[in-house]
Amino acid sequence: MRTEAERQDDLSTLQRETFGYFRHETNPANGLVRDKTEPGWPASIAATGLALACYPVGVERGYMSRETAIQRTLATLRFFWNSPQGEASDATGHRGFYYHFLDMQTGRRAWTCELSTIDSALLLAGALAAGAYFTESADAEAEIRFLAEALYARADWAWAQDGGDTVTHGWTPEAGFLPYRWEGYDEALLLYVLGLGSPTHPLSGVSYVAWTSTFRWERHYGYDYLYAGPLFIHQLSHVWLDLRGLQDAVMRERGSDYFENSRRATYVQQRYAIENPGRFAGYGEHCWGVTASEGPGPATLSLDGVERRFEDYVARGVPYGPDDGTLAPWAVAASLPFAPEIVGPALDFCIHQAQLKRDNAYGFKAAFNPTYPGAPGSPYDWWVSPWHFGLNEGPVVLMIENHRNGLLWDLMRHCPCIRRGLERAGFRGGWLDGPSGCARFDTARG
Repeated sequence: MRTEAERQDDLSTLQRETFGYFRHETNPANGLVRDKTEPGWPASIAATGLALACYPVGVERGYMSRETAIQRTLATLRFFWNSPQGEASDATGHRGFYYHFLDMQTGRRAWTCELSTIDSALLLAGALAAGAYFTESADAEAEIRFLAEALYARADWAWAQDGGDTVTHGWTPEAGFLPYRWEGYDEALLLYVLGLGSPTHPLSGVSYVAWTSTFRWERHYGYDYLYAGPLFIHQLSHVWLDLRGLQDAVMRERGSDYFENSRRATYVQQRYAIENPGRFAGYGEHCWGVTASEGPGPATLSLDGVERRFEDYVARGVPYGPDDGTLAPWAVAASLPFAPEIVGPALDFCIHQAQLKRDNAYGFKAAFNPTYPGAPGSPYDWWVSPWHFGLNEGPVVLMIENHRNGLLWDLMRHCPCIRRGLERAGFRGGWLDGPSGCARFDTARG
């Protein structure tokens, strides 16, 4: 059993190593962050938004100087402010939203991908976090605050509804709006809060109620909770939003809150691994974490007389699947604020028994599958992902910091639009019932 001091040392090391992704997988000229370490891969605007939020952690923890963080942040915000907007197929964005993937050098749309509302929300949240952190009077920090607010104000959330009540997933110049909408309990809580809080182009008043009306409560392993299968859904909005004790109409009716809901979902993940209905190798009390992740497939193998289908990148979930035995240690780390009593031992397992940080540049391996045989010459007996993903690295850095001192939660509480969005969504309680806390952000504007 690891002592508390040893666990804290492990967390410090994991956070520092994971932060290295944003030091080394970023184009310093434009601030764009590579989506994946595979050669030739484009930037991800979500990873770039996470980087903007991680730089304050880097300054506070001594991973980078304040001056370096300012330079990186300004390069990023200036790029997005000045990058081409419009309906051209090779633009960077349109209507204040941005394409999911961008060329690392030019910043133009990559892979004919979609203009993504959720990934744009993560980018804008990162910009707002930067604006809330860099509050000194120096010109560079004043410019960060100005650009963060200007980028947020440019996003046309009402347009993204495409005449409906809920928000669409995105848009392409070739086909218009995607047919999918943010409906059902998912990672879009942050998106709706940002959209409702907009001072310029807010979502309609019915949008949030329309979204929550599609939620589904379920009971698994003795826990009643808002169901979502992949673990990341229960984490991503909480990276930014301190939802402890805050209740909207949905949670008031149930006498719960979204933080407690994520705690229960974390326990469901552990209980599922203990029950292990798919009889996958390795699953157990300290080995769990089913979420959207890369996998060893696509492949079908006969193992111990059982034919098993393995997938590539897919949104795995519990208890209904898909589940092919692939686990993501980063998702365990990102659950730390919700249930440290079970996450701590699971991290001990990932670090010291499964050795998922061994010979690894950026903290944990992105995913591993103890059921799938390891490659010839691999130090592991099972499959491990050869790549790292920016979307995985950010939540590890930020949720460790939120667990320790609530840094990002505090920064976002100082953004007036966050309070405004939460209140328009009907949230009360928690920190919302205290002083506004917005003076720090408002008086620092320049």
